[in-house]
Amino acid sequence: MKEKIRIASGQGFWGDLIDAPVWQVTEGDVDYLVMDYLAEVTMSILQKQKNKNPDFGYARDIPQLMERILPTIKKKGIKVITNGGGVNPVACANAVFDVAKKLNISGLKIAVVLGDDIKDRIDEILESGAELNNMETGESIRPYKDKLLSANVYFGAMPIVEALQKGADIVITGRTTDTGLTLAPMIYEFGWDNKNYDLMSAGTIAGHILECGAQSTGGNFLGDWQSVPNFAKIGFPIAEAFPNGDVIITKHESLGGMVTFETVAEQLLYEIGDPKEYITPDCVADFSSIKLEDLGDNRVKVYGVTGFPETEFYKVSASYESGYSAVGNLTYTWPGALTKAKAADKILRERLQNLGLEFDEILTEFVGYDSCHRNLAVHLDEDLINEVVLKIAVRGKDKAAVARFGKEIAPLILTGPPSVTGFAGGRPRPSEVVAYWPALIPKTLVEPEVKLMEI
Repeated sequence: MKEKIRIASGQGFWGDLIDAPVWQVTEGDVDYLVMDYLAEVTMSILQKQKNKNPDFGYARDIPQLMERILPTIKKKGIKVITNGGGVNPVACANAVFDVAKKLNISGLKIAVVLGDDIKDRIDEILESGAELNNMETGESIRPYKDKLLSANVYFGAMPIVEALQKGADIVITGRTTDTGLTLAPMIYEFGWDNKNYDLMSAGTIAGHILECGAQSTGGNFLGDWQSVPNFAKIGFPIAEAFPNGDVIITKHESLGGMVTFETVAEQLLYEIGDPKEYITPDCVADFSSIKLEDLGDNRVKVYGVTGFPETEFYKVSASYESGYSAVGNLTYTWPGALTKAKAADKILRERLQNLGLEFDEILTEFVGYDSCHRNLAVHLDEDLINEVVLKIAVRGKDKAAVARFGKEIAPLILTGPPSVTGFAGGRPRPSEVVAYWPALIPKTLVEPEVKLMEI
């Protein structure tokens, strides 16, 4: 058993800093590179891509990245774990193999984790008695099942552990929890019992700190963000993990950013509900048990973590078609920018009403005045406002009505308040609205499958 392992975060979301994983494997020593690509809406996007082309459905910047890092990870023995396989992990693995062949790299083992995609099993699952009730409304998924775009189960760390046990150099999964990517190598390397819930929780919390990339090394930091050095080449976090569950969060010294008590503590508060019950497929972690110690020199120790047994359910992330939307923008300038924008909004709404158009929702924002903080915004003296962007959006089931709304934006330029600019890109066109459906499914109804591929 190793005395410690170093797990490096390489991506916090699909579209994150492209060079970050390259820096992580070249600027210092790490044992694992973990990359989180998936968000709830990402799965529906990937499913649409796969529907158009069966070779798509994964994060397609992975092959280009692998072309840059494969020689390094092969030479250094760094293992890569990512959920960037999306809804098509096998196609992603094949694309990486193509890169390896191009680089004359052989002996590469890639494991894919399958079984999370349950979209084609919905009828079977409903017949078993699982209604996949919406976790927010309690409604059964039955009325929406024919509109589903995607339905994926959140697997945890154990399928990845199995993949590592099979000798995988790279593990590509579908919808796996962000935290499971980091927890899995700890279980594998240290031989942890997955029923030791304190250790499972310690690894889960380390994964939570790593999952958003540079957000724990000074990125998007609400504290003294101006003291963060070298944003241009910010270092992503690294978890130094120990067999007893202690973890030290750090980064490569050659890179920018900073790791402090404050940056790590702030990330710990990200996207949690009840801090005593952070539920994952692997355990229920107690965030109130976490102890932090700033060791200085960009090193923060995380220890004392406790937790509880996992639940009998997996979470399901599903999406479905829910009508159409369109967004239009116009910019009004000083003097009286806000007054002009509010008048234009009133005129537009009256015209839509006169046309007999009905929408599920009409939303107006005055960007530069209150679009972020809404009612909490400081009410500035209008003479201090140089310009205001009128941003108005509609959402509804009737595509024709949404399209008609798009034709009413440009006319405001010559038939509304003066001093207007900022109309670009043509008429707003209807786009499909994708709605999110969170649910629970008994673990007995889903079985992960690990497939090892090799060249």
